[in-house]
Amino acid sequence: MDDLNKAINEIIKEDIIKLVVSNKTNKEATYNKITFEVKENDRKKYYQIEKFADKQVFHENIDTNVLEEKVLRYVSVGYKQVSAWSSDNTFDIKISKKGKILFNKKKSDNTKLIKKEHNKEKNYILKEGMIIEPLIDLGIFTKEGKVVNSKYDKYKQINRFVEIIDDEIKNNDFKELTILDFGCGKSYLTFVLYYYFVEIKKINVKMIGLDLKADVINKCNDIAKRYNYENLHFELGDINGFKYNNKVDMVITLHACDTATDYALYNAIKWNSKMIFSVPCCQHEFNHQMKAESLSILTKYGIVQERIAALMTDSVRANLLESIGYKTQLLEFIDIAHSPKNILIRASKNHISKEKKAKALQEVEDLMGQFNLDSTLFNLLKKDNLI
Repeated sequence: MDDLNKAINEIIKEDIIKLVVSNKTNKEATYNKITFEVKENDRKKYYQIEKFADKQVFHENIDTNVLEEKVLRYVSVGYKQVSAWSSDNTFDIKISKKGKILFNKKKSDNTKLIKKEHNKEKNYILKEGMIIEPLIDLGIFTKEGKVVNSKYDKYKQINRFVEIIDDEIKNNDFKELTILDFGCGKSYLTFVLYYYFVEIKKINVKMIGLDLKADVINKCNDIAKRYNYENLHFELGDINGFKYNNKVDMVITLHACDTATDYALYNAIKWNSKMIFSVPCCQHEFNHQMKAESLSILTKYGIVQERIAALMTDSVRANLLESIGYKTQLLEFIDIAHSPKNILIRASKNHISKEKKAKALQEVEDLMGQFNLDSTLFNLLKKDNLI
């Protein structure tokens, strides 16, 4: 073990770009391999760990000063190879069956690895240096447009949401869009999206934020005036009963609680909205209903039932959207380490075959029958003969 400690210490002395622990030797080694990659965000350097299991990858960020401790901890539970790269050298540690440590170090130019990681970190749509007033007021940007170090995770989350929308619209030549944001709350993300559409994409947008709290609506309208966001305004109203008679191109609903998401999706469908972006929250409906005699193991443990019910809820919503002509995806919105509410439904009006629509609907009916479920969105669409 002393030889292993010395070898790893020799590696860690250098400015390591990437390190891989692999070749597990026993069942105590949970992961097939573990990688450590250096990351920088202009304020500090850290390492991102990726732990590869058979069907999942787990992530963890660590400070640079605990790299040696972490590597030793993983190697000690049952791995026989460590590979590492600095800008000038490549390292290899191999552990024989008898525990002999074979250490190799050779000169090599690994600067391409540095460039790759640097470019990967910097490729944000909302870039540092942009003077984005909502991000400044939110405390994510300084007045000079620099990301506040403690807000970097939030900065990445907002960029992630903008990237998901950008991926949907970048191949279309939209000149104007009407966008409704249900349950907008304090609306900073709504303000950021307005900036993105108007200042970055140069699209003429009309955005309406909807919320139940009058004080929030008044405050948001005041902020919109202060920012000179002329085509952004906020209205008081309930997702369930909101009426809008003009065309709607995009509906956004973030963290609408429980069946409020279903009513938002229903309204979007009724308006024949081209695009829908929804991050559901607090999916209680199925959790209270679930019964499954032949699969009772899924309802035996409360935490398992709760999570499965939430996933089933969003699967049903996605399939129902598909059954009426939306190309639908369930995407990871943010890393689950930051929030369990991390699924985003992205749907766009598309040509979908009758066979695929029918299959999507049948899958919903089969699931509801198997687990004794009654879906709000299903009932709303059924009532209007949309399915």
